[in-house]
Amino acid sequence: MSPMPDALSKPPFAGRLGAMVFLFFLSPVCAEYLIGYAESTNHPLEMLGGLLILGPLYGSVALLIREITRRTGRGWPTILLLATAFGLIQAGLIDQSLFNPHYGVDLNIPYWDEERLPTALDHLGISANLALNFIGGHVIWSFAVPIAVVESCVPRIADRPWLGRVGVLLMVSLYLVGAAFIFDDNFRITGFVVTKAQFVATAACALLLCMAAFLVPVRTLKQAGPVPAPWLVATLMFAVFGFQALSASDWASVSFSVLVGIGSGALLVMWSRRTGWKKPHVLAVAAAALIANAMISFVVQPLGDPSPTVKYAVNATMLLGVLTLIAWAFHRLHKARADI
Repeated sequence: MSPMPDALSKPPFAGRLGAMVFLFFLSPVCAEYLIGYAESTNHPLEMLGGLLILGPLYGSVALLIREITRRTGRGWPTILLLATAFGLIQAGLIDQSLFNPHYGVDLNIPYWDEERLPTALDHLGISANLALNFIGGHVIWSFAVPIAVVESCVPRIADRPWLGRVGVLLMVSLYLVGAAFIFDDNFRITGFVVTKAQFVATAACALLLCMAAFLVPVRTLKQAGPVPAPWLVATLMFAVFGFQALSASDWASVSFSVLVGIGSGALLVMWSRRTGWKKPHVLAVAAAALIANAMISFVVQPLGDPSPTVKYAVNATMLLGVLTLIAWAFHRLHKARADI
């Protein structure tokens, strides 16, 4: 019988290279392309080219969040808190869409004011609805979901580090380059820069979130108790994600959406602390998020003047890709359990 690998040791490079590349590119696809809102939806080749910028902006962060979490022996609370910090930085300091009241107007987003004005908090310079959409979207689709899916595809090395020192430095460098490019591009288009107070507040909140990520207790002992089957978890979360994506932008809808999110999150926390909660349950939550956005993309009107034929072809391709990926991930988890 071969010895068990050290949980903090890196697997052979060949065994983790595919996982690293996969996460690097899956993250931006989930973040920007899956929902089908971008003008590039009408130009599939342009979408591929966009990954050269979006990969460093999103994929490098996903890899770094995952690496930090696994190297410190932590779990999903740390991943989610770090993802929230980076989501806040992305929306508040990089593209600054969180604070720029004319962001959508400058980028020709026709429904911008409809989404922003009903819950505008002028004294803070933000919209509650857009803050929820931007930051929550980054947490779930930019970082958490891609990490969960890719780790499910490589279950034998899911809890181990993937990056070496060179890899970490490379990801940090790529992120800084990607972030600088997006910041400069948005500044050239909008001419907007956050105020000093907004900058300090955003940076302070991000720092506090990072600190909380390493202060949250690491739970190793689980309790007995019932846990729904993965397909039931997926069904519940599909309904939650679908409701939140399609809800209106007024205060009542946003408030109810927050309550639904808190309630479903509390259920996931409760179930995850029980012995019956396994990796297929984590994948079920991620699968629900992917399928929800892939299906909603059919009713999302992309920016620009898209060809319906190309739009629906891209939407269908994305949905088929999501279903195939999820099936493969569940297969890999099942195979890993069968081989133990």
